[in-house]
Amino acid sequence: MRIVFIKPNMIVGTPGDSMEPLVFAILSALTPSRIERCLYDERIEPIDFEAPADLVAITVDVFTAKRAYQIADRYLKVGIPVVMGGFHPTLCPDEAAQYADSIVIGDAEDTWPLVLQDAENKALKPKYVSSFLPIGEVEPDRAIFQGKSYAPVSLVEFKRGCRFSCDFCSIHAMYRGQIRHKSLKSVFRDIDRNSRKYLFFTDDNFYADIPSLTAILHELATRRLKWACQISADIIKHPELVPLMAKAGCVVALIGFESLDRDNLLQMRKGWALDDYRRIIRLFNDHGIMVYGTFIIGYDHDTIDTFERTLDFALENKLFLANFNPLFPTPGTPLYVRIQEEGRLLFERWWLDDRYRWGDSVFRPMRMTPEEMAAGCYRVREKFNSTRSILARFPGLSYRQTDLTKAGLFLNANFSSRRELYRKYGQPLGDGSSG
Repeated sequence: MRIVFIKPNMIVGTPGDSMEPLVFAILSALTPSRIERCLYDERIEPIDFEAPADLVAITVDVFTAKRAYQIADRYLKVGIPVVMGGFHPTLCPDEAAQYADSIVIGDAEDTWPLVLQDAENKALKPKYVSSFLPIGEVEPDRAIFQGKSYAPVSLVEFKRGCRFSCDFCSIHAMYRGQIRHKSLKSVFRDIDRNSRKYLFFTDDNFYADIPSLTAILHELATRRLKWACQISADIIKHPELVPLMAKAGCVVALIGFESLDRDNLLQMRKGWALDDYRRIIRLFNDHGIMVYGTFIIGYDHDTIDTFERTLDFALENKLFLANFNPLFPTPGTPLYVRIQEEGRLLFERWWLDDRYRWGDSVFRPMRMTPEEMAAGCYRVREKFNSTRSILARFPGLSYRQTDLTKAGLFLNANFSSRRELYRKYGQPLGDGSSG
């Protein structure tokens, strides 16, 4: 049997910063050696639809759903079975099931072996549901990435899930607050087998608890690695952990600040404060760690003034990178249900609607028009990514702690971010065709 793994592209074109899709290294590791497999990552290469395949496995998120369904249709028309998994089929199973022979709900570790067994017997079931068991000790098979031109950084997983319950978050919708760890032995076996010295931890929140974070930091400190992670703003309650992160090789921390408005944060089910944000950034910067901040604009207390206020904050604090995202009600989340019930959606299924373009608003905000929200987000993105802004934020840290590696990372990431903004803006999802 020959399996074709596919990572769909969100829009037409080639991103310049694509990283290895870790999910396929996990699936490959779970696949018996007798089964041939190959990967087509449409972000960096075309799909060879003429290549032989006995089963096609596609990972799907909300922004790639339209393209995933277009790809599946080509295989289904010639009788090749298709299975879909990922966040979108998990949260929208009835929709995804219309475009595939089989869908996987939840994680792969306890479902993929069953999918393979049934596929070999030509008896695929319409649905496979994970029991969300402990992750186990599966080591990703990175040989599946051999010969492909990915960014020079490897994705590594320590934990899945997040302890917060943000109403917009598909992670919480999928895992319901459940957090599962890999063993340190398994994580470092994967790291030590990997020749790359730059890592990104895919954990939804690297700071799940103090004991696990402290343990992995002490182990990382014994290796000469550079790494980045996503971490929650409440790390400020334990500032002693930040110097440990720096000593362990952390160079970038991505923090979801989300909003500068206290009422918005409470609506999201978060309780940060603006003063905390400034202290967090200063704390990380003082220890040589650059901060990548993300913001969501469009919550009920946001106004036209929110755009400049958020941009000013990002510039004043010399953030390494920043995302200013229009709020997206993701299907399967409490936010989507609320906005749908309030009759504020512009498109019932915006991710499939031919009218939607990247950067558009998909619902009516409370205190501005959809057009004002889309234009405001583009405006602050453009200003933050301008050459003047990049130079003003560089190096973003004290010169004493900025080495050539960080300087190069800063410049490469910022100019790449700007290219991607202009490449994606105004583009339709999928292959650009209608229907």
